[in-house]
Amino acid sequence: MTIHLSTRPAPDLPRELDDFTGAWRFRRKIYDRKLGQESDGQGVLTFAPEGDGLIYHEVLTLSMPGQPPIEGSRRYRWRPGPRGIEVLFEDGRPFHQLGLGESRPCDLHPCGEDRYEVTYDFGDWPIWGATWEVRGPRKDYRMDTLYVREKSCR
Repeated sequence: MTIHLSTRPAPDLPRELDDFTGAWRFRRKIYDRKLGQESDGQGVLTFAPEGDGLIYHEVLTLSMPGQPPIEGSRRYRWRPGPRGIEVLFEDGRPFHQLGLGESRPCDLHPCGEDRYEVTYDFGDWPIWGATWEVRGPRKDYRMDTLYVREKSCR
């Protein structure tokens, strides 16, 4: 019997909340199955320390078919949690959790009749992604986002 051990190094994964601190550029695709259309976005995400966690603040420009680009922003609070990171809405309500030290952590957030499922991908850290599958009576879309750390000017 021959045992083959992988010679690939263990993946470099985020191990603590502070690994996210700083600025990130991102690209986003939204596949709306109900409307049969695809939208593209790009923006900047910053993680800034606050209290025992980080404030996630993204600013996005979204291009949708047949419409002028729209600007938007979103804020969440990321803090240490039982699985690694607990993500809260800006008003403090729980949103979802993600495991640290995992290559592809996932979670579910039920919201009324809607179901939000997220899978993070840290396999190429510090490049990382998040895929949301959202389904409900009036929603049916997939949102893929790819994040790349901003280069510092040192």
